[in-house]
Amino acid sequence: MNWRRCLSVSQWLLLVALVVLPATQACMARTPVPGPVAIDELPPEARETLARIRSGGPFRYDKDGTVFFNRERLLPRRERGYYTEYTVPTPGARDRGARRIVAGGEPRTSGEYYYTGDHYRSFRRIRE
Repeated sequence: MNWRRCLSVSQWLLLVALVVLPATQACMARTPVPGPVAIDELPPEARETLARIRSGGPFRYDKDGTVFFNRERLLPRRERGYYTEYTVPTPGARDRGARRIVAGGEPRTSGEYYYTGDHYRSFRRIRE
């Protein structure tokens, strides 16, 4: 007899709750959340991009200044349009590369900036 057919839906849910969820939470608990990063710890290209954001441009890429939707949900939840993204050039890359700065609120003045060096898989708040 196939044991999978013997379990009811409620038993399956209980199994998931008892086995899968704690394992997932334990894995997540071991994943370190990156702390803030000081401006002087950023790559020079990121410091240059941040200076351009604060001065209102000019920017090198058409996508710079466009809305960042926070689909990954790694940044604090805000209304759509709150975040904008900017490319941090990667030396030797033939495309925009993986590095970005995401600004919250009014980019020139908010002081809320996040750096990602891995194309939105992680973010570090830029400490000023």
